This record gives sequence, structure tokens and C-alpha cells, in this order.
Amino acid sequence: MSTLPNCPECNSEYTYEVGTLLACPECAYEWSNTADPASEKNRVWKDAHGNVLQDGDTVTVIKDLKVKGASSVLKGGTKVRNIRLIDGDHNIDCKIEGFGQMELKSEFVKKA
Repeated sequence: MSTLPNCPECNSEYTYEVGTLLACPECAYEWSNTADPASEKNRVWKDAHGNVLQDGDTVTVIKDLKVKGASSVLKGGTKVRNIRLIDGDHNIDCKIEGFGQMELKSEFVKKA
């Protein structure tokens, strides 16, 4: 039987594998099997002006952005409420009125 690491959130020893992730049945925390969970918590996302972004922030788009699959552009000055930060090239997940669910790059927004 292989030994899995304890949960980084609650230190429970009853962790198990779910595909490529590890999960804790006590606190429902999931984390990557290969990545160091401490480095994930220390990840910092910044807007175009260097302000630190957090989940739930409101941001403003700083320039007109072309949207693939749409006939119109996302205008500069559009406010986006309740953002969610994710890993990847487009690191902001949000819902924009008139466009729906989309991902933005943090370099094209400023914290409101």
C-alpha cells in the first residue's frame, strides 16, 4: 500500500487519489499530486498597474478586447464583478453581462 501525504488544510491522514488529484474526505480539499500546495497558496495575480488581485474583486477592462466567436468587442471601461482567479494563460474567470462566461488576462484589467 502506498503512503499518501496528509491533507495540507486539516492534516488528515485519510487522503485518497481522484484521478490526478489528491482529496481529503474530512475537509473536502483537493490538491495536485505533483505540485507543492504551499506554493499554490503563495501564488499572486496582479492587474495591469501592479495591484494584487483576489477572488471576488471587481475589475475594469482597460482597453477594447476582441472576443473570439462574437461579432462585437468588449469595450474598455466595462466593469467585471466577482472575479475568480485560475491558473493558465487567461487567469481570470468571470461572467460579463451581454457576453456571458469568459476568461480574461489580468494584464488587460485594473482593480476597481
